[in-house]
Amino acid sequence: MKGPIPENILEDILGKIDIVEVVSGYLPLKKAGRNFKALCPFHHEKTPSFMVSPDRQIFHCFGCNESGNAFKFLMRYERLEFPEAVELLAKKAGVILPQTSSEDPKVASLSTQLYRINELTALFYESRLNSTEGAKAKDYLLKRGITEETIKTLKIGYAPEKWDALITYLRAKSVPLSLIEKAGLILPKENGGYYDRFRNRVIFPIADIKGRFLGFGARVLDNTLPKYINSPESPIYTKGKNLYGLGSSRDHIRDKDFVVIVEGYLDFLMPFQAGLKNIVASLGTALTQEQARLLKRYTQNIVMIYDGDSAGELAALRSLEIFIEEEMSVKVVSLPQGSDPDTFVRKFGIEKLNEEVSRAVNIFDYKIKVLKTRYSHKEVEGKAKISSHMLETISKFKNAVLKSEYMKRLAEELDIREDALFQEAAKINNQRERFDSVSPLAQRKTLNINPTERMLIKLMLEESELIHRIKDSINPADFIDERASRIVTLMLDFIEQGKKIEASLLIHHLGDEEISKIICESMFLQDDLTEKNREMLANDCIKRLRTEKIKHRKQSLHEQIKDAQDSGDKQKLEGLVQEFHTLIKKGEGT
Repeated sequence: MKGPIPENILEDILGKIDIVEVVSGYLPLKKAGRNFKALCPFHHEKTPSFMVSPDRQIFHCFGCNESGNAFKFLMRYERLEFPEAVELLAKKAGVILPQTSSEDPKVASLSTQLYRINELTALFYESRLNSTEGAKAKDYLLKRGITEETIKTLKIGYAPEKWDALITYLRAKSVPLSLIEKAGLILPKENGGYYDRFRNRVIFPIADIKGRFLGFGARVLDNTLPKYINSPESPIYTKGKNLYGLGSSRDHIRDKDFVVIVEGYLDFLMPFQAGLKNIVASLGTALTQEQARLLKRYTQNIVMIYDGDSAGELAALRSLEIFIEEEMSVKVVSLPQGSDPDTFVRKFGIEKLNEEVSRAVNIFDYKIKVLKTRYSHKEVEGKAKISSHMLETISKFKNAVLKSEYMKRLAEELDIREDALFQEAAKINNQRERFDSVSPLAQRKTLNINPTERMLIKLMLEESELIHRIKDSINPADFIDERASRIVTLMLDFIEQGKKIEASLLIHHLGDEEISKIICESMFLQDDLTEKNREMLANDCIKRLRTEKIKHRKQSLHEQIKDAQDSGDKQKLEGLVQEFHTLIKKGEGT
């Protein structure tokens, strides 16, 4: 975990950054006493159990037990390797990292290598579009109204028709075939060897908000099928965690305080080029919680544009309910039959599309309109089906006022009693509660550490004066739990070296997931103790620790004595019995 970066540099970075500032760049944090809290980004929950401590520079979720320092948070949230998280935080902290041989494929992480391969690939496709063999593809883009400037800005490219054009290029750059395959750029032949995944297609590079290339979308130059093929998921690319164009549009989204979501690459390109800059495109999958939270960094307001002939409208609407669960505002635009944002802008202009966006309707109004075209709201069966679909959506709202108003409106729209809707809503809520009761949150693994040892760790971490007094009374070997012993050993090493005891540094040096969780959970225990109470509690813990150690050792000796009796080892038995009696006397003296 430590890598080639010197420990003093890593400690310097941790000392200069503020974990609250880091986390709040991704999550909306709310003050909770001396700490901050939020809904955990690592598991689904309704009540915030994710805590961030500015004093200790750590985070901990009491729901899923995820915990750590700023390095760990970035690694987990951004799916980074440790060196990448260090590099990102070093820039934030203004710490200059020593030069490392990160270009050496033996040293570089898999993720780093895949980003590099994708960057080389994007440059290759871009160069091919601007070459003689890419003339047909370039002409196709220009005829569709895409300008040279847009092509350059979004690094649009062309995959040559040859079966091995990219393979030849990357092999000349000494890139191993195994890594090219991991990046999803080539496919194995049945009789051995490989061939390029993308051939004779326009290429749309997919980048993250840092500008790193994750994968590619590819479109044919005519109407043959499949029209689009995309990179498969890889160690650096997950469709449901990214949005096309976000790197180019995020500042505009922040400025306008709303984002327009479309479904395809060209549906993004034409409006963006024409001036609608606060826009992103989904990547061919239903919208996910990760995408919602990604957008939530920049705005709370969503406008979804559906094609006029969108298939599976209700399924698509269900995916929008993720934004409701994230307490975001959701509106919908449905374009005229046969239109999509690309063709609409080319035919009517961007002003007309902006008008459609300004007239976007909220998800309640849009969904009930769709349902009324499918089911008769004049008949009993139709009313039952419409109300069932609508209650699924209304139940997702967390705001009680919104929920109540939408229930009232639904009753009016269907001309049915409001109390009947509340009865049906109760059934939905009961089903959800039953699901939550068997969710991973309910089944989470407990840390199973002795409460006395946990409290002592907390006290030692918080009070440097107490450490000196405690270390004169006990030593690491007195802790029954090996994990607690390791934590205390490192703390005492820090004291001897004149280092400050900080939870975030201990986590980094120990480099153990489970120990990290013990430290973080311990630090968020009861926090209203006075200095006098802390000292009394420490003395009580030391006394209990000694008693528990004696009790634990006596149990162990009891078993060993029984084994020695069974085996007839008199010499060993005599030594064990003597130790057992000595412990009894010790116990009487405590």
